[in-house]
Amino acid sequence: QCVCAFVVYRVEKNNKKQCKEGRKERIDKMNEREKRNENLEERKKKGEQGRRSQGEREGERERLKRERERDSEGRRKREEWEEGRKEETVKNGEGGGRERERRRERRREKVLRIERGRKAKSDRNKLIERGGNTQGDRTGERERDRQTDRQTEKEVEREREREREREKVREREGERERIGEREDRQTEKKRGRERNRKNETKRERVSERERTRERKRERERWRERGREREREREREMEREREMRKLLFQNGV
Repeated sequence: QCVCAFVVYRVEKNNKKQCKEGRKERIDKMNEREKRNENLEERKKKGEQGRRSQGEREGERERLKRERERDSEGRRKREEWEEGRKEETVKNGEGGGRERERRRERRREKVLRIERGRKAKSDRNKLIERGGNTQGDRTGERERDRQTDRQTEKEVEREREREREREKVREREGERERIGEREDRQTEKKRGRERNRKNETKRERVSERERTRERKRERERWRERGREREREREREMEREREMRKLLFQNGV
């Protein structure tokens, strides 16, 4: 028996050499296949790691992109809200009730139109019950309704025109206020610069006075030292005179 690549073969005596060669070839092939498999596993692992790291990077990029989009969306909504609030403030004025008043006016007009329609319908029904000329009455009523609607539309248009004029006036006033605020800020900056300059000048004057005082004190110290040396010399001379007097008295 001969073991070639984990398989049992029956080999004749005269075929041993061929069996050994075949075994060696099979073992080489098996080793090569194992090596290829190992390389393939390593490549798979590297590929998985590369894909994983790439996926992580892509996921990080996607997450950052989503965060940026969310931040920009929130900023945009906040800006829109701020802009809407400013427009509402300008529209409503200082008291904040002009827009509400306009809405109430529109609701009142709507209610009046509905009431006129109900009254017209009720009048038609009464006329039908009495057996009157409904066609002519309806035609006249429609004409009256059209005239009323035209009148209402004209009034609404005039009101809109007046509102546009008031809006322009408010815009001009707001522009004047903004210009006034800008001038106030510039004036305040100028005053601040002037205050800083005056404070700096004051500090310089105080420093100069302090330096003058210090120089004066230094001169006074030098004078005191000079007077002290002069007194020391006088004492020394007095001691010498006393010494000479004693020597003269002793006959030296």
